[in-house]
This record gives sequence, structure tokens and C-alpha cells, in this order.
Amino acid sequence: DLTPLQKQSKHVSPQLYTTLHRRACSSVSTPRITTHYTIHPREKDPRWEGIEMERFADEADVVIVGGGPAGLSAAIRLKQLANEQEKELRVCLVEKASQIGAHTLSGACLEPSSLNELIPDWKERGAPLNTPVTEDVFSILTEKYRIPVPILPGLPMVNHGNYIVRLGNFVRWLGEQAEELGVELYPGYAASEVLFHEDGSVKGVATNDVGIAKDGSPKDVFERGMELHAKVTIFGEGCHGHLAKQLYKHFNLRENCEPQTYAIGLKEVGLDYTNPYLSPFREFQRWKHHPFVAPTLEGGHRIAYGARALNEGGLQSIPKLTFPGGLLIGCSPGFMNVPKIKGTHTAMKSGMLAAETIFAKVTAEDVESETAGLHVPEYAEALKSSWVWKELHAVRNIRPSFHNYFGLYGGMIYTGIFYWIFRGKEPWTLKHCGLDAHQLKPAKDCTPIEYPKPDGKISFDLLSSVALSGTNHEGDQPPHLTLKDDSVPVNRNLAVFDGPEQRFCPAGVYEYVPLESGDGMRLQINAQNCVHCKTCDIKDPSQNINWVVPEGGGGPAYNGM
Repeated sequence: DLTPLQKQSKHVSPQLYTTLHRRACSSVSTPRITTHYTIHPREKDPRWEGIEMERFADEADVVIVGGGPAGLSAAIRLKQLANEQEKELRVCLVEKASQIGAHTLSGACLEPSSLNELIPDWKERGAPLNTPVTEDVFSILTEKYRIPVPILPGLPMVNHGNYIVRLGNFVRWLGEQAEELGVELYPGYAASEVLFHEDGSVKGVATNDVGIAKDGSPKDVFERGMELHAKVTIFGEGCHGHLAKQLYKHFNLRENCEPQTYAIGLKEVGLDYTNPYLSPFREFQRWKHHPFVAPTLEGGHRIAYGARALNEGGLQSIPKLTFPGGLLIGCSPGFMNVPKIKGTHTAMKSGMLAAETIFAKVTAEDVESETAGLHVPEYAEALKSSWVWKELHAVRNIRPSFHNYFGLYGGMIYTGIFYWIFRGKEPWTLKHCGLDAHQLKPAKDCTPIEYPKPDGKISFDLLSSVALSGTNHEGDQPPHLTLKDDSVPVNRNLAVFDGPEQRFCPAGVYEYVPLESGDGMRLQINAQNCVHCKTCDIKDPSQNINWVVPEGGGGPAYNGM
């Protein structure tokens, strides 16, 4: 049912609606939500006076941030080359999850092309690729029916030759291969800060501090993070990386590309949706009850849950990849092939190419660099000459083609004509619609969505699902979901968009609750629920949420999902 305010809003101007809603939702003073030092500097906080802030520093040849397929492939290839040429090379990899693979979530279908290149004898080495794809089914689902769509030979949706996997298990196996080669793996260490030389080049990274109370004050057990310095730092954080965001701004890496666009991986729900009342989680629950889907799930037992954002911008959204002292690999810059719904093979190949171009420079005895941190533009050149670029170029227009007057069907027709017949050789590149955060319409222009109640057999409530993600954070630490301005959620997001963060978050992190005084509402952040999907950072219509790393080891424990 519509509230009296919503009913009234149908008969008032947008300006008056916003004013009325703001009066109803706000209070005289905004409660303090954010206590993180990135928003409230310690230098201005007397509680931090006299606290030892010096960090221990360690040196490596190459530091890799992120223990996913891209980062591990880069590490493995670097050590392969070093061992082949009998050269000393120290490679250190830091991963925020407590174990390698614990934060890995995928669409569960792996194309083994890059693995064949990287570790040709993977079968003998026991790689957990045991279930080859035997059949493809592609459908358009109406409310109650299914429209079968033929998968023609050569279309990117063909999966023959691929494997159904638990990607977390595969990533854990890659970690074992890396360790055998001599890579130093440091799970449970979250890289929280990019370090720079005086000349502006990247020096390395710092891991996060631990032992900070929820109110932002130091605990008795406070420990400063450590610094890892390197000749080259590889950033492979995955989709919407925390450090990559800083690098985009520092080096203006997105100057000549389009904004990235995203989906959330519960099911393929694009984050460019417009109705603020849409809940990706509840859409997923409703989808499971479709007559074509439900028979597959009936009688099954739910054992796990997870969510993750994924890049869908494709070729036109890839930023500049190199800068003095570092480079970007994998899903961090966005190498996912959208119609394939696959990015593992391209991520791995990007890591391998990065390793091959870095190795020559790092081990050169007469190396001369204009910067203290080595710049390796050869990586971007190698990538553009590889099959990765060719593959992404061929499918570059499929995703944006769905943003047309004919919608889904127009996009399918475009794909059929220009991909299947011409293999993406059309002489134009379509554009996206802009930032996903800017696509939401005001709540007054949209209709609330009525979702059916979960039955507890096929569909489930949100909190019981989050419990199955294994998510855990040290409770007494500053919320790592920081707000640039604590007043914005109530004064804008709730007033104009009816608080979409309480719906687009797939983990119940954000809630609007009444103020203790009873006069208005406040935003409550349940940071301990966060599954590190980054959706809030992407979809917040005010771009006021900044996801930063919590203490290392926190987050989901996907156990091979």
C-alpha cells in the first residue's frame, strides 16, 4: 500500500514532493554513521595522539594485489619465466580473503583456453575441472512460459569444450601451483592504500591497520599495516576494485573510455535498471519459481549463497591499463565477454601477458626508467595484439545494442545480424547509457514492486541466505561502507528514491530505521553482513558510498562456489 505521503505525491510538483518527503525523513541533526579514518583523518583526532604510526616495509620485485584467476596467473607465469631462465625473482601476492579462493564467486562455466597455455598438463596436476558441458539451452522466459532460442554455431553462448566448475576450488588449486613455483602468498592481508614515490610513480601498497574500534579510536591491540614495495605492482582486485578506483583518479585512466557498466551476479540482473523499487535478490527468488526453472530446483537443498558485481562495459569501457610503477589486469579493468558471460579465461590471459612484458623489464640488468617505479606500456600493446582484444572487439556492440527502442528483441536481432553473420566487423562502436548510478528514476515516477513471499523451499528470505555465505567481520571496527556525507542517505536517497540501498544490496547491509526521538529516519549500516559485492558503491544514486577494505580476513567464506 502507498503511504499517505506517496498518495499525496501524485498530486504535487516534484519540488514540493522532495520537500515534503525530506521533512518527513530527516531530523535537525544527522546521526554520525561514518567513523573510518579515510573520512575522518586521525591527525585531527586527539585519541590518536602518541600512537606509533610507523610501518614496517618489505621489498619485492613484483607485488600482486588480488588472489583471483588473473593475479595467480600473473604470479605463476612470472615464476615460470624466472625458473626457465634461472633468475632470482621475488613475487609477493596479497589477498584480502582469509584463504585463497574464499571470496571467489562465478557463473560456474570455465573456458580452458588460457589454462591450456599456462599449465598444459593441468589434468595430470589434478585441476578440479571434472564436468564438461554436454548441452546448451538458451531461452526467453515470459511470466509463465519459455520461448526456446536456437544457439547457432559460432555464437558466444556455445559452451561445448568448456567445463562446469566451482571456481573457488579452481582458484585454490591455482594458488597451490603458484606456491610450488615459489610465489609468496599472503591471504588475510587486505591492501588498503597505494603508495607513491616522490616522482608520482607507484611504489607499492600498504596493508590495512588492525585493532581499531568501531568509533574510530585505537584499541590496545592496534597494529599498523605493513608496506610492500616493488619495481612493478600489479592490480588484480576484481570488479570495481578499491585501489583501482584511486588509480583511475590519480592517473586519469578513464579519460578516453566510457563509464563502466555492471551486473550483479545473483542472476544476470543489470545494474542499469531504472526503478528504485527493484530488488535484485527478490527478482532472483521470483525467477526460481518460473515453471521452466522450478523443476530443476525442487527437492534440492540450499547449501550456500553469494553475490558479486561484474563488469559488462566491454571493450569501450576499458581504461588505460598502464601507469608508472603499475598496471591493471583481469576483471579490475573489465575484460569480461558479456554474451559469453565469461571473464576467467580473459582475466587469466591478461595476467599472463602482464607477466611476460614485466619480466623482461624487471630482470634487465641495464634497466633505465624515467620513473622510480617501472612503466610497462608494452603490456597494453601485447594485450591489443592478443586474442583477448580480438574477442572483445567482436562482441563490443552486443551489450549496448539492448538499449534501443525495441529493447530485448532489438538486441537479439542486432546480435543475430551483426555478430553471427558479420562477426562484429561493423565499422561502428555503440555507446552505453552512462553511469549505472545515474539511471534510477525518482520514486514518485515509479510503481512499487510487489514480490511474493519466499516459500522456504525454492525461494528464501535475505538474512537466512546471507547466513549461508559464511560472512564474518570483526564486529568492533569502523564500518568499511563509508559515506562521504552522512546526511545524504536521508536527505536525498530516501527523500527522492525511497532508499534504494535497502533493496539493491544483496546482503541486508543498509536499513532505514526510525530515529530514537521518533522524529524522522536514519540509515543503519550492518557492515558485518557485507559480502564484498561492491553493488552499493556502484549503484548508489548519490555516489556517496565508498567501499573500503575491512580488516584482512573478513568477508564471505564461499568454500568453492
